Amino acid sequence: MSKQTNTSYPKEKIKILFLENISDKAIQIFKQQGYTNIKKINGALTESELINAVKDVHIIGIRSKTLITEKVLDAAVKLQAIGCFCIGVNQVNLKAATKKGVVVFNAPYSNTRSVAELVIGSSIMLIRKIIDKNNAAHQGIWLKEAKGSFELRGKTLGIIGYGNIGSQVSVLAEGLGMKVVYYDSETKLPLGNANSCKSIKDVVGKSDIVTLHVPETNQTKNLINKTNLKYFKPGSILINYARGEVVDLNALAKSIQDGQIGGVAIDVFPVEPEKNGDAFTTPLQGLSNVLLTPHIGGSTEEAQQNIGEDVSTKLLQYLERGITNGSHSIPSISLPPIDTAHRILHIHNNVPGVLSAINAALSKNHINILGQYLKTNDTIGYVVLDVDKKLSRQALDLLKDIKETIKVRMLY
Repeated sequence: MSKQTNTSYPKEKIKILFLENISDKAIQIFKQQGYTNIKKINGALTESELINAVKDVHIIGIRSKTLITEKVLDAAVKLQAIGCFCIGVNQVNLKAATKKGVVVFNAPYSNTRSVAELVIGSSIMLIRKIIDKNNAAHQGIWLKEAKGSFELRGKTLGIIGYGNIGSQVSVLAEGLGMKVVYYDSETKLPLGNANSCKSIKDVVGKSDIVTLHVPETNQTKNLINKTNLKYFKPGSILINYARGEVVDLNALAKSIQDGQIGGVAIDVFPVEPEKNGDAFTTPLQGLSNVLLTPHIGGSTEEAQQNIGEDVSTKLLQYLERGITNGSHSIPSISLPPIDTAHRILHIHNNVPGVLSAINAALSKNHINILGQYLKTNDTIGYVVLDVDKKLSRQALDLLKDIKETIKVRMLY
């Protein structure tokens, strides 16, 4: 963080709301920077509860269960930024956030190691059929046998989605003596001795274990379905620690019962309970050699601390310097600190003529611009202006009157 930590709005008045038991590391970081008006709630809130809770909130932190809908954003009239303390941002209505000039951050890399390690651990458990042996032992049945139990060494791991997590799984698997093949919709440089395949069908046909690491999109919904399951090697293992909609669970359950799939680990589901203790059902319950976990792929203390630090740092950089690196809604800008001027942030609809109007208004009133930064995307323009301290209040008022303005803030 920069030494520049002063803001025009008093820090003690900036209201911060953290939901879903976000790591205490995040709270610690904000308090170290002088922010004291922090409220933490352990669980998620419904839309109506959230609408009541966010009316005066400037920063909100969520995980995967809280939905930031357009109605919530309409109620959050003071909201500056949303921190998603997790990998994805699909729980936020990004279109509405963009329209309102609300910055959205997440932590796309902070729990990759936790997920990658669990993939390897699950692979060992399934290929050795430990799940069934453990269940039998708990029932007082002794099942000591080697039949159908194998080593990972020499087996082929197929990775669908060779991004941050998939590529790290690749490295760990090779360290255990596995062969690695992968498929990604984009061209990705292989790590180690991994080999790229031209199709999902090619990957699953070669692999003893298949692990999924793809986002949830219209293209990936039911990516593994009744048709694709027929291409898997008989007795192979499927692991899904990606997104719940990626696998057709009814088709997978039948494939297990038919013997086509020999083992499964699922950590994510199309519909998940809102809180611990809620009822949960899936077609995979009670099936042989199936490992079911409650969306804990990234749930390690190390990962949650890393996520807390990553997202909190991004939020603070935006609050105190206007930096939007990693934003999913506002164009990304990296900014230097400046002590000799006041900084104003201007978010506007990206239409021709706005920048010219800004410069004309300031020039007409003899306001000197010491620094100017502009970045746009398809819908939003983000201008950061460093102006003469004596004239910054006048500049702020002029910028509010610029046509197409969405949000203006005097940073410091």
